[in-house]
Amino acid sequence: MTHPILYSFRRCPYAMRARLAICVSAQRVELREVFLRNKPASLLAISPNATIPALLLPDGSAIDESIEIMDWALAQNDPEGWLDGDQAMRAEIVEMTTQGTGSFKRHLDAYKYPDKYENADPIIERDSGLNILKHINDQLGSNPYLFGDTPTYSDMALLPFIRQYAHTDKDWFLAQAIPNVQDWLTRFLTSDRFAAVMTKYEPWQEGTKGVMFG
Repeated sequence: MTHPILYSFRRCPYAMRARLAICVSAQRVELREVFLRNKPASLLAISPNATIPALLLPDGSAIDESIEIMDWALAQNDPEGWLDGDQAMRAEIVEMTTQGTGSFKRHLDAYKYPDKYENADPIIERDSGLNILKHINDQLGSNPYLFGDTPTYSDMALLPFIRQYAHTDKDWFLAQAIPNVQDWLTRFLTSDRFAAVMTKYEPWQEGTKGVMFG
């Protein structure tokens, strides 16, 4: 094993932000694209919760939290200064996007998948998520990114979830009075970096090599 192994799923926002940090830090990993309905035994062996993404390091240790994978990658190399200047917001981003309990993620899931939640009203959940986006819209102001002219850790940790929210009903999203958030998301979705981390790969099979990424 000469490179870390990243178990990933292309459309998963948690995996997306891990890939973004690996890409910007120029870390080379072996990427294994996983079907969530058919998780390989090698993933289950390193991630007790069988979560995506999961990163297996050459020393045999594993990281199965997306934020921690971002931290690992940027600790190796942070050429664009993603870790500079936005430490105060990182705890807020973690709180917003934690699976099951995060304020924005909880509303997003109940909006997108209301049948999975007892008594969920997708319109109420959608509007609760919109209220959070209104605060972000105010924070962005006239800046292209949360902390100025260039993206940072917080932008890239949060934007994959904004993408998922927006794509649930694109026409409705674009009709809302959150122009700064809409421009922020468009800037992200049309960037070369987003294109670089969204390449489609065939599902990985046990006993084969993944693709090199980063």
